[in-house]
Amino acid sequence: MNTTSEAEQPKPRHHANPKVIAIASGKGGVGKTWFSITLAHWLAKQGKKALLFDSDLGLANVDIQLGLMPDKDLGAVVSQNADLSNAAVHYEEGGFDIIAGRSGSGALAALPASRLAEMRQDLMKLAKNYDHTIVDLGAGVERSIRATAKEADTTFIVTNDEPTSLTDAYTFIKVTLADDPTADIRIVINRAHSRQEGERTYQTLLKACTGFLKYEPPLAGVIRHDKRVAESIRMQAPILKRFPNSDAADDVELIARSITSQSNQSQSA
Repeated sequence: MNTTSEAEQPKPRHHANPKVIAIASGKGGVGKTWFSITLAHWLAKQGKKALLFDSDLGLANVDIQLGLMPDKDLGAVVSQNADLSNAAVHYEEGGFDIIAGRSGSGALAALPASRLAEMRQDLMKLAKNYDHTIVDLGAGVERSIRATAKEADTTFIVTNDEPTSLTDAYTFIKVTLADDPTADIRIVINRAHSRQEGERTYQTLLKACTGFLKYEPPLAGVIRHDKRVAESIRMQAPILKRFPNSDAADDVELIARSITSQSNQSQSA
């Protein structure tokens, strides 16, 4: 019977060209928002129409990292019962659109499940107008975060070599698979001292996933530790603008190229 159940177990899907990409971490402070911004910026630089959606309902910081003060954000959408598309603003320096959250808003964090479901539906409708929509999820594994991740074609989980970060990444993978056994989950190791060290960190997470979950999430890529990341954040500017030739920028580019069919074809040509 075990053999039969394993044979019937749904296989994870893999999107060669995902339109909606969720960026998760489980634990905060691992560089998830920075990665989301950089990924959206890279896609825009390739001529893709990209939307960056900050879905953190209580500690949003996409606008803070970019030094933006948008007239409208998720708070305005909720308070005015407005359409989500009304909150999208174009970020000229990056060439992509942003829907900002509202940092420190307890009202947003306490929204009823029905209103959150409506917002997710609105986001999926809006995503049809873009080549790629990057969803910067909040930290943690709350039901609302998992529900948003479930709507995505692909979920990147950003982690590093800290034990708490790896544990939280594993937990996020576990609960995501419980919600959707076919989820397309990929791992991004951030702030690694070298690519080899990043791959060793990935192997630690992979061992736990294969041993306990019978699941092998692929490694999307390793982002090396780069002091220019912190500098660009302090400048409130994208790293692809300030330091386009930095190690971290190069590493994100390698990851970004893997999510578009066109880029995959050009690499193999």
